[in-house]
Amino acid sequence: MAGRRPAPAAVLILLLAAVFAPMSCAVRPVSDAHRSAAAELFAPSADGSFGDLERTYEAVRTFQILGLEKYKSVTGKACEFAAEKLSSTASSDAKDLFHAARISGVLGCSVDAGVYDGVVARLKAVIKDTNSLLEFYYSVGGLISIKEQGHNVVLSDAESTFHAIKALSQSDGRWRYDTNSAESSTFAAGIALEALAGVVSLADAEVDPSMIGVVKNDIVKLFDTIKSYDDGTFYFDEKHVDATEYKGPITTSASVVRGVTTFATVASGKLNIPGEKILGLAKFFLGIGLPGSAKDCFNQIESLSFLENNRVFVPLILSLPSKVFSLTSKDQLKVEVTTVFGSAAPPLKVNLVQVLGSDSKVITSENKELQFDLDNNVHYLDIAPLKIDVGKYSLVFEISLQEPEHESVYSTGGRNTEYVFITGLIKVGKAEIGISDNDAGTVESVEKLDLLKDTKVSLSANHLQKLRLSFQLTTPLGHTFKPHQVFLKLKHESNVEHLFVVPGSARQFKIVLDFLGLVEKFYYLSGRYDLELFVGDAAMENSFLRPLGHLELDLPEAPEKAPRPPVQAVDPFSKFGPKAEISHIFRAPEKRPPKELSLAFAGLTLLPFIGFLIGLMRLGVNLKNFPSLPGPAAFASLFHAGIGAVLLLYVLFWLKLDLFTTLKYLGFLSIFLVFVGHRTLSYLSLVSTKQKTA
Repeated sequence: MAGRRPAPAAVLILLLAAVFAPMSCAVRPVSDAHRSAAAELFAPSADGSFGDLERTYEAVRTFQILGLEKYKSVTGKACEFAAEKLSSTASSDAKDLFHAARISGVLGCSVDAGVYDGVVARLKAVIKDTNSLLEFYYSVGGLISIKEQGHNVVLSDAESTFHAIKALSQSDGRWRYDTNSAESSTFAAGIALEALAGVVSLADAEVDPSMIGVVKNDIVKLFDTIKSYDDGTFYFDEKHVDATEYKGPITTSASVVRGVTTFATVASGKLNIPGEKILGLAKFFLGIGLPGSAKDCFNQIESLSFLENNRVFVPLILSLPSKVFSLTSKDQLKVEVTTVFGSAAPPLKVNLVQVLGSDSKVITSENKELQFDLDNNVHYLDIAPLKIDVGKYSLVFEISLQEPEHESVYSTGGRNTEYVFITGLIKVGKAEIGISDNDAGTVESVEKLDLLKDTKVSLSANHLQKLRLSFQLTTPLGHTFKPHQVFLKLKHESNVEHLFVVPGSARQFKIVLDFLGLVEKFYYLSGRYDLELFVGDAAMENSFLRPLGHLELDLPEAPEKAPRPPVQAVDPFSKFGPKAEISHIFRAPEKRPPKELSLAFAGLTLLPFIGFLIGLMRLGVNLKNFPSLPGPAAFASLFHAGIGAVLLLYVLFWLKLDLFTTLKYLGFLSIFLVFVGHRTLSYLSLVSTKQKTA
């Protein structure tokens, strides 16, 4: 097992995900997570609408059940949409009127009584002329919604309508969509039961009790077709239905739940349905978790709302707030028993009757009653007396209602099985590492290791020797512990890695690396190898990746056709790292003359200036011809000041200015000197001309 492999930390993450995956879909009551999911799935468009009437109803109904304030903010737009459809004089099918009336009922929209009178007339006309189950369902459902809003709605021919719907039923409890349908449907059975319940509610006289009894028997037959999982989850699905009519388990089960619970409200007596099947349906919808579509979210939440309070059985859900317990921190086993929406259950007892290991072996069958914390509405039990070790277990609970009259109202499902995971600190001992000869097996050097601390060893070996590593792992109760992942990694200084699985026996983990048989897998690479040991398990609270030290390995020279080491991956971001510093090498400065010689030549440059001053004195400089008039005198003064400025500029050039800066200033001064000098010389020339002519 040589070459580049996944990091052990990544392997541990995958391991933990695999271990806890079965527990991630645990049955829990409706929570804020469902509310957040519903708000996201039913997000309105930019104009505040949800699309068609059906989707709008599903959105506002879901928001209403979950108690989200968001549905109030869309009341105006939804009511306007529903009222427009209800008051429209154009021909509207029963489905649109059905959804519009239900939207109005959920939001309490203000609709004129005259508008509802027109809708009632249209829906009654549909009932009179149709033989379609869907038309019956939409028409009767629309009338029920209008009646629930306080309007007087009576179906005078309820008996015949009841018989017309019942005529579509089949012997197995399922229904056909119309008289021309060859196949029956479980989904159709649900909407048929809901329509029959509506007919009974709208009837102006009592419907024949014998017909109610027949429908009750149909419901019993329908529940005989229910499907189940091994964990007590029940659901409905279609048997043989055309692909265009197939609804899926969620939609089909939701239709049956709505139909059965609605019919139970109008039927006298109690439906003969086992309580564990009602509880199994609740587990099915809760087991969905957070649905991925708006339709599934609506079916889930509305079905659970019907199960929350119904006349058949109210399911009580046993759930664990946490399914991972630590022996180190002495966690308590906590159990909650609530309705599907988290409401408090009636007085009851919870007993832990059995603990099973991961291999279904009975760990304990001692019956232990959990204590009840009234303030937190939770049952609890200390796990330390159970004498269970680290690992995965199945806990079997039994719920018993304290009041006999509650047994006909609530369904507890008898025994409930929950899967839990126990973690703890694993003891690591008798760790040794050493080098032995290949032939005789005699150990040359053995060093003790403390794998819970940083221990570094320095070993050396050649291709004729072996590396031996052994250690023991024990649980908090002293049993031998076998983690899911035990690896030894050797990493060459060229970054070539070799990963080996450390096998375990009943007593210890031990690995022997025979370098003679591994020279090709090691690519004949001699040099330093860093040693790392990785031990990890989901139940092990002290999983570790421990550097053990290094091994100086001397392998023979590689033959010509020996395998080459794999090319190591290059980090694509390495090109953005810091670059090597660039060192500039300057030319050595040339040899310069002594300082005294430089100063002597600097003094010689002053000789012309001194000669200039002597010349001025010998010539007898005077100011006799300096202009006396203000204007010419000013230009003459500026001319002389400009000459002085040029001289000062020369001094500054010598001291601090560079050539380009000096030339720039000299250019400006030259223009100035040309201008004022021309005016001054013009004046002197004019005065000289006048004196000659005079």
